[in-house]
Amino acid sequence: MNNALNTGRNKKKILNDPVHGFISIPDELIFDLIEHPYFQRLRRIKQLGLTHLVYPGALHTRFHHAIGAMHLMQSALAMLRSKGHDISVEEERGVLIAILLHDIGHGPYSHTLEKSIVCKLSHEELSLMLMRKLKDRFGGPLDAAIDIFTNVYPKKFLHRLVSSQLDMDRLDYLKRDSFFTGVSEGVINTDRIIKMLDVAGDEPVVEAKGIYSVEKFIIARRLMYWQVYLHKTVLAAEQMLVQIIRRAKYLMQNGEELFATEAFRFLLLHNPGRDDFMSNPETLEYFATLDDYDVFTSIKQWVSHKDKILSTLCGNLVNRQLFRTEMQNSRFDTGRLEEIKAAVMKRYHIGYEEAGYFVLSDAAKNSAYDPVNDRINILFKDGSVQDITEASDQLNVQVLSKTVTKFFLCYPKKIDIN
Repeated sequence: MNNALNTGRNKKKILNDPVHGFISIPDELIFDLIEHPYFQRLRRIKQLGLTHLVYPGALHTRFHHAIGAMHLMQSALAMLRSKGHDISVEEERGVLIAILLHDIGHGPYSHTLEKSIVCKLSHEELSLMLMRKLKDRFGGPLDAAIDIFTNVYPKKFLHRLVSSQLDMDRLDYLKRDSFFTGVSEGVINTDRIIKMLDVAGDEPVVEAKGIYSVEKFIIARRLMYWQVYLHKTVLAAEQMLVQIIRRAKYLMQNGEELFATEAFRFLLLHNPGRDDFMSNPETLEYFATLDDYDVFTSIKQWVSHKDKILSTLCGNLVNRQLFRTEMQNSRFDTGRLEEIKAAVMKRYHIGYEEAGYFVLSDAAKNSAYDPVNDRINILFKDGSVQDITEASDQLNVQVLSKTVTKFFLCYPKKIDIN
């Protein structure tokens, strides 16, 4: 059997990616999926939400990432085939579609608003809903992709290439996010890791000679979380955006007139849950048109709204007047929170509950590696397999497998508290 996917001449495209170089679209169906409006929407959703307010280059999108993850999957499948593993053309197409569409359910600003606009469904659940809608359009070839995505396909290693602690998703986003932020601590050697991939016991493994590349991957992930994903100023911007949406929902649901696009208005007003998406097809279609532009255009308009809470928060975010953020290893003292709230109430002439929009306290958790729920396995020449924390002679891998929690407190910089 010819292992190359069939590609129509008119759809044989090559993309020039700044991270991976030239990327080939391997199949007519995959080309059509990329061209579909559901997938094109990802061009309008930033990969790192509001991180560009700290790292100005971080303007790359979910579209970039999805294409890059598909490219890495092509390389991984080619490597596994070269080592004698049987992967059919149908399975290849299925796993490429699964990784291509794995983030199609992300909403505006990616993870930042995942629990704000559609608060009762994860982006993975929404991705699955959209994949099933695409199956209605493109038919049976998406069956394998959905089975792989949901981990019901017999060859479990295919799912783990899509979703695990060392999957093509993570390999792409670490390298890509490092590139666009300029944070060199996140640089990883994806080529070496992929060349060391193998399968043992229906699980992806890394050959022992690639162990140092895996260690570097885990360390890079930990550093990228503290330096980029959980950067204290990024946390402040994200918390402000979440509070803006919370206030807009409150006002809309209490009869206040707010500017918003049709899709954004619908989702803010109805706050849909799983049952709404299942019973009303219009809900998913509205979600499938929503992107960063809907949200930020509304925020710009809300700067001049009569509601003081909404207009102040929006004005601060639009003009990058971000909240001050304090971080520490223990919870913040209740008395200090109350003191800051009192100062906010006095500054803005607002009530106690309204002050809660300006004084925000939460926890940030950094877990670079979790060997309890998932493992990165190392394959030795004698055929034995060990978890990376057991196989590594570096103490830092064991340390990095522990979850570190830091607590943060955000409030306006104009509030002067000693």
